[in-house]
Amino acid sequence: MSTYTQILYQIVFATKSYEACMIESGREKLYKYIWGILKNKQCHLYRIGGVDDHLHIITHIHPTIAIANLIKDMKLASSSFIKSQNIFPNFNGWQDGYGGFTYAISAKDKLIEYVKNQKDHHKKISFREEYSNLLNEHGIEFDEKYLF
Repeated sequence: MSTYTQILYQIVFATKSYEACMIESGREKLYKYIWGILKNKQCHLYRIGGVDDHLHIITHIHPTIAIANLIKDMKLASSSFIKSQNIFPNFNGWQDGYGGFTYAISAKDKLIEYVKNQKDHHKKISFREEYSNLLNEHGIEFDEKYLF
């Protein structure tokens, strides 16, 4: 029997100390680099986007890949890339944790639009509020003092 999966992930992680250092002019290079990492690991990227302090990635992860390992690899490789290419001069690394949320494939188009509109979205809501809302929507218990 073959392996079949259809698990859509929204992965969210921020810069260290939530520093607003990912300048818009360098984001496209970073997104293409992360897309390459996902492609090399046989994952399918539907959308990547974000603002100056965090990223959202909508992807299908290959069934042989553990999400924690994938994110660790993305963070390590992209940190080196950012520093070697100097695309974000004030970048000091990624936060320690991440958010990983699963969705039915029927949510794909809505998620893509959500990530596509991050710039406008964050004119109305902070990352702190957005992330807390995601955790609540997915029924994930958390202690606010450890969140940020």
